[in-house]
Amino acid sequence: MSTTLIIFLVLCLVLACSFEFVNGFHDTANAVATVIYTNSMKPTVAVVYSGFLNFLGVMTGGIAVAMGIINLLPMEVLVDNNVYHGISMILALLLSAIIWNLGTWFFGLPASSSHSLIGSILGIGLAFYFLPDNIGGSAVNWDKAKDTGLALLISPLAGFSLAILMMFIFKRFIKNDAIYKEPIPGKKPPLWIRMLLWTTCGLVSFFHGQNDGQKGVGLVMMILIAIMPGYFSLDNSVNLQSINANVQFMQSAILKADTTILSKKEMISYNDLQNYSTHFSNETSGKTKSDDVDIATRFSLRKDILKITKGCEKLIAGGNLSLSKKEIISLKSEIKSSKKLVEYAPSWVIIMISISLGLGTMIGWKRIVKTIGEKIGKQHMSYAQGASAELVASIGIGVATRFGVPVSTTHMLSSGIMGSMVAKRGLKNLQKGTVINIVLAWVLTLPVTILLSGGLFLLFRAIL
Repeated sequence: MSTTLIIFLVLCLVLACSFEFVNGFHDTANAVATVIYTNSMKPTVAVVYSGFLNFLGVMTGGIAVAMGIINLLPMEVLVDNNVYHGISMILALLLSAIIWNLGTWFFGLPASSSHSLIGSILGIGLAFYFLPDNIGGSAVNWDKAKDTGLALLISPLAGFSLAILMMFIFKRFIKNDAIYKEPIPGKKPPLWIRMLLWTTCGLVSFFHGQNDGQKGVGLVMMILIAIMPGYFSLDNSVNLQSINANVQFMQSAILKADTTILSKKEMISYNDLQNYSTHFSNETSGKTKSDDVDIATRFSLRKDILKITKGCEKLIAGGNLSLSKKEIISLKSEIKSSKKLVEYAPSWVIIMISISLGLGTMIGWKRIVKTIGEKIGKQHMSYAQGASAELVASIGIGVATRFGVPVSTTHMLSSGIMGSMVAKRGLKNLQKGTVINIVLAWVLTLPVTILLSGGLFLLFRAIL
């Protein structure tokens, strides 16, 4: 690599860590808001506690969400012979996401880092269509974008509704009036309330690390694949002949299909699958690890696996494959197994992001804490309201991580606070001005980051 490329690589990695650092003090402030505001834990202890659990969350969260981020943009479309095109993509999406996150944090608005990142990625994909050398290739994985968008849309609605339900459950089973009172400045609540809030804060922090931390891992992998595709397209620890066996099984299974009942789109997937399978088998013949493959060929093997697995999934979803239920189950198992070659992240990437998120959690929390505790409802947040909102948020984030979809910690928790306020005295208990500002930040995040990242992408492509 030239000195210039090394400088750009380091710059992109620093920006990725910066995004995760900002994510730490922007999003995790939601997690520590309740224990700090209710005097259940000293601020310095709370942020260290939350930061450590965020670190553990990233380390134990796997990479399903990270792969969801990577798959929003088909790398096989955006990565070409000019490495500076990849650098333009990475710089644009990172800068736009960081700018929006810092702006909303400055005004104390609990906006979503997830939305800012997703918007920035979609902005790159949409801007791709305006490039003069674009020959019509799709630059957005719309199937994945729909799934991601649905998860991000549902999260605030779920947080709001479930927090109302949680408050009713609290009132039904916990008769101690102390938990429904507002915190007295400088006075600690009873020990059992503090323990409850410690637990809910810890759960939100841990699951935030598992979900949001993986987004940072996905960002770093996008950087590495875009700038050094020959070295990071494939996991060198995976046996190529094992993957080749998966590919041949899928190819053989699909060949059994009755092509006369397949639709036009399904026939395209069918033919592509056969072609990419044959190419993969030929290129990996006699080779054990990706290091045995020529550097220039490795990215094409990644493309083969992505096309093969996606084609199989589309054919299965179409419902026209003339295969038995047992054969479909086996086919799905082979699809999952073959993805190991391309869905991975080196340990150093996960550790780097874990540290960035953990450190970010330990600063910058005050602005968001005040908004969460005092400015959403007309009355200050009670112990029960804080606990119910955090329980709902931790459950929602945990479920989303289980299914490998990115979800907004901010939306889950702040909408949960709104729901807990409504559960007490109805909609009139919300501070209209603050709620409007929060919702406005939510609504504007996607279009602003889409336009900002798209514009920066086209600008960087023109000058780099």
